[in-house]
Amino acid sequence: MKKALLFIFSIVLCAQSFAQVTYEKYESRKLNSTRELKIKLPSNYDPESDLKHPVIIVFDAEYLFAPVDGQVSYQTHFDQMPQSIIVGIVQGKERFYDSYYDEVSGLPFESGERFYKFIEEELIPYIDANYNTSKFKVAVGHDLMGNFMNSFLFHDTPVFQAYINLSPDFKGNMSENVAKRLKWLDNEIFYYMATSDEDIKPIRDNIRKTNESIKAIDNQNLTFYFDELKGDSHYTLVTGALSKAMDRIFELYKPLDDKELDEKVFPFVGTLDDYIIDRYKRIDDLFGIFKPISEVELQQLITVAEKREDNESVYRIGKLANKLNPNSSFGTYYMALYAEKSGKTKKAVKLYESALALDEMSHINKEFIMAHVEDLKFVEEDTEIEDEDDEEN
Repeated sequence: MKKALLFIFSIVLCAQSFAQVTYEKYESRKLNSTRELKIKLPSNYDPESDLKHPVIIVFDAEYLFAPVDGQVSYQTHFDQMPQSIIVGIVQGKERFYDSYYDEVSGLPFESGERFYKFIEEELIPYIDANYNTSKFKVAVGHDLMGNFMNSFLFHDTPVFQAYINLSPDFKGNMSENVAKRLKWLDNEIFYYMATSDEDIKPIRDNIRKTNESIKAIDNQNLTFYFDELKGDSHYTLVTGALSKAMDRIFELYKPLDDKELDEKVFPFVGTLDDYIIDRYKRIDDLFGIFKPISEVELQQLITVAEKREDNESVYRIGKLANKLNPNSSFGTYYMALYAEKSGKTKKAVKLYESALALDEMSHINKEFIMAHVEDLKFVEEDTEIEDEDDEEN
């Protein structure tokens, strides 16, 4: 039943996204011809906004654009990846010429080289100039275009930061050249490659060989993922591989989950405000987009801090929350809790009373905070009486 509902939901998303796809004609000087583009903007796209979006370039858009669009729509709906701009290049009969390669190196040659220059010198600058794009560019290619798109790795500064190779048909020495290039990269790159046990045998064997070469590479700038799907053909593996590729490439973008909390947050050396600040700075640096830290994630950090008996992190997270949203009682409440646990009763009462004047949290209301205040005032009065008795004695 759940699978049926998920399938229906995916169809609805695809239908909605299809209606938002626009077609453009681009007159290319490099190709001396006009190319048709499919462009899908995020549902919340605002040309006047400062919000930037990653760009996903899809080759063979006549058949590959729809599955990419559907997967992006699905994952962005659940905030599993950033809202992205999808640009598809319709190739059709031109595909043979676009993918034309040198038989020895496997790199673009003659008409293939012209198509390469069209992408690098015309298409990407055009998209960057006309839309709110971030620096993060993703290339998606299948079969021959999977071979072709790897050529962008050999630019001094790779044109794309992520490569989704769907059963790439490596030609000439491209497989060896890719492994050598990835070994010496000094730019951060995500490289995904997929085949299946039912893939075309020569292609599958070459991909397996390439996988062995790449996974042996020790380069901190390379994030490599490989999947060998089961039961899929050369063509049907596309959907499943796309799902896994997007899920992994944008893993950092996702909200905190139990796995990250257990494996990375709990053992983190230092206060947990530093962890979350560093995490979101990396999202900004890597994807070129700003994503705000949510109150839900701050609460998750508080829970971990309490398990660690890390009162200093509770205070620092409260201070960070106040900076992010001064109108919320979240930060002031946890700063008050820190003061209370530290034995600073008067300061705690003052902070709790300040929190009462701010917006309530979803899980802690004003009645709950007021109960803290009353308990502390009672303790404070009781302490004062004891102090007076001590003086008489």
